Amino acid sequence: MNPLLGRLHPYPFERLRELTRGIVPSRAHAPISLGIGEPRHPTPAFIERALVDALAGLSSYPPTAGEPALREAFAGWLQRRYGVTVDPHTQTLPVLGSREALFAFAQVVIDPTRPGATVVCPNPFYQIYEGAALLAGARTAFANSDPDRSPSGNFAPDWSQIDDATWARTQLLYVCSPGNPTGAVMPLDAWKMLFELSDRHGFVIASDECYSEIWFGDEPPIGALQAAKALGRDDFGGLVAFTSLSKRSNVPGLRSGFVAGDAALLKAFLLYRTYHGSAMSAVVQKASLAAWNDEAHVQANRALYRAKFTAVTPLLAEVLDVRLPDASFYLWAGVPAVKGVAAGQPGDDIDFALQLLAQYNVAVLPGSLLAREAHGHNPGAGRIRMALVATPDECLEAARRIHAFTRRYRESA
Repeated sequence: MNPLLGRLHPYPFERLRELTRGIVPSRAHAPISLGIGEPRHPTPAFIERALVDALAGLSSYPPTAGEPALREAFAGWLQRRYGVTVDPHTQTLPVLGSREALFAFAQVVIDPTRPGATVVCPNPFYQIYEGAALLAGARTAFANSDPDRSPSGNFAPDWSQIDDATWARTQLLYVCSPGNPTGAVMPLDAWKMLFELSDRHGFVIASDECYSEIWFGDEPPIGALQAAKALGRDDFGGLVAFTSLSKRSNVPGLRSGFVAGDAALLKAFLLYRTYHGSAMSAVVQKASLAAWNDEAHVQANRALYRAKFTAVTPLLAEVLDVRLPDASFYLWAGVPAVKGVAAGQPGDDIDFALQLLAQYNVAVLPGSLLAREAHGHNPGAGRIRMALVATPDECLEAARRIHAFTRRYRESA
């Protein structure tokens, strides 16, 4: 067996299942899950039709590089969305969803024979980053999220926590903007700092942008390639952006996305994927082509999320430390401490989540399960992540239950 498997941490949902094993949720309430970030809006009918119409493609092996028309659709979308120009044939590749690609990319970039090979991650973070680093033979370093790092007061990573010695050992940096679980969008000045660090120390930046199309302000979130262009880095050296149809188009089961950026990195990534067996089915490619070429369904999807956040966030803000995120479909909420706990101490996110499930049958994810102890504390402690992926009625009902529960919880002994 690969000994590196022993370095992996249990996935957050596995840990939560263990914690809730002995809990019997309230039978007086229908179950509502805000725990898993799985889009549950209906898949657009035109994407389903495109999938069915392409079934003849099952009779042939697909090319790992993808059909030219699909890669041209990627480039067209990047131009329309971010105003950036890429060569579709050298600077884009189809991937089987961003999760698969984010993991595989580390196996291409990391050289474990170099002493102290390090991957830097935001904290809290999507656990694929850590698993990819550990299985590539690297160590991890974390930049904790801080509410003062985002212009809107949402949590964004404090990259200054990483010292020069660690940056010098870093081979790969994962960036997630809009962030999971915090919803924070990284501004241009933060990108400028990271690009300068990448130039100085030679590490690669992987930008996870799977939540880019769910946003609440007047302007869409800036993307990594867009930031690079704005800063005069048109060749996208040392940079690859990862995006997906799962959240944008409500097709998590399609397992479809793409990567774009540095042509040299993508050439190496294509070589790896040729051996790895990562070719996208011709059927999925046709459905993906239809999805990337349509924006009307994306706008309708965004409007539905905006309506849910508008209804739910003010209600929850009456009892929890929570505000509208910059983007994504998560609320990152601070929970109250129970009566008698010293002022200024965070609440117990795990206890809060377990009691909420037991008393009101609403599932949320404790924030401490999404983070690691770093720089003296776990930045997810005292917070919960709520994914507003259920129907509007379910999300509002869940908010009402959380409101009622929290009022009782903070007065408990």
